[in-house]
Amino acid sequence: MAKVICICGKICCGKTTYAQSLLKKEHAVLLSTDEITLALFDQHIGEKHDEIVERTQAYLMNKALEIISCGISVILDWGFWQKEDRDAARAFFSAHGVPCEFHYLNISDEIWQQRLAKRNAAILAHETSAYYVDEGLAKKFGGLFEPPDREEMDVWLTE
Repeated sequence: MAKVICICGKICCGKTTYAQSLLKKEHAVLLSTDEITLALFDQHIGEKHDEIVERTQAYLMNKALEIISCGISVILDWGFWQKEDRDAARAFFSAHGVPCEFHYLNISDEIWQQRLAKRNAAILAHETSAYYVDEGLAKKFGGLFEPPDREEMDVWLTE
């Protein structure tokens, strides 16, 4: 049966890499907020960032239902940083009779800083399309992240 897998973790913790590793195993489609917003706005989304991200995620949740109705699983790659967002996604899919799993990538601060530096270097070298995360943005987004409790997650990965 088709299902949705929600990938939870801090910005630049490896969510997209992990999500891509699941694609063939789960016979799934990957839906990513960053992929859409970067394609439309590049690095320049500006002051409407939160509004655009919220609207994009709502669109992708509904698109996930459409894909799942065709018998294909969906992986949602956008972090689910706050418990309220995780609870809302779980309730949304449950209300539509769709099995929903949460996978959490738990990494140390040292690994997180290494991944941020590596990604930022790749962005500056034009080797990848992703958001550049400077120290201020990392601090802001790190402060918004509410680590999940173990009972919230179906899969808990620690590096």
